Amino acid sequence: ISDWANDIIGRPAFTAAIEETEVELVVVSVAKLGFKDGATRADIYQKAQQLGLFLCPPEVGVQLRLQYKDQPIGEWLRIAIEPITGKDGSVSVFSVGHNGNGLWLDSDSGHPDDFWSGSNRWVFVRRK
Repeated sequence: ISDWANDIIGRPAFTAAIEETEVELVVVSVAKLGFKDGATRADIYQKAQQLGLFLCPPEVGVQLRLQYKDQPIGEWLRIAIEPITGKDGSVSVFSVGHNGNGLWLDSDSGHPDDFWSGSNRWVFVRRK
């Protein structure tokens, strides 16, 4: 767990369900949402919601990191959550990745105007 991810886990906006809940996760690239040249986080979220996808509960990032043990090296998934403000005032979302140093729970900027390339992949929830 990176220091940045650890910081937002400790913030009041990070919540976890009291009862275990199963959710269907959907991984989608920015390009598959219709933005082959990339888009802002705000546009990504808006388009996903138009397609019937929803933001993840904050604990999805932590649970995905714990459960996705066979993640391919080089893959990084951003978790579509309501961004959480860290102690330094920056807003962040979780990212789950596997680099040459192992499996990571990290964070990325969650500012609505941040631009993400078409190849970036995001995790959303599909309601049953």
